[in-house]
Amino acid sequence: MLWLSLVLSLVVGGLLGMFFFGGLWWTVQRISDSSSPYLVLLASFAVRMAVIMAGFYLLLAWGWQHMLIALAGLLIARTFLAYRAKPGA
Repeated sequence: MLWLSLVLSLVVGGLLGMFFFGGLWWTVQRISDSSSPYLVLLASFAVRMAVIMAGFYLLLAWGWQHMLIALAGLLIARTFLAYRAKPGA
């Protein structure tokens, strides 16, 4: 059962990464259309960080190992989204 919870932590980390970096991509795409870009950047950053921190805080209840695996999932999601966001991809 331990491996199942570790896989779940990896998936949760990946989903958190998709939310964080997907939200960052969305913000960067919309920033030029905004009348108050600083407010959009600040609000986007605050929401993304609050979700990430809450997710990692909840994973911490299972132990630091699960949080470390979730961090690996977040980095995998970042790599995947960076690859998908390349011009011409």
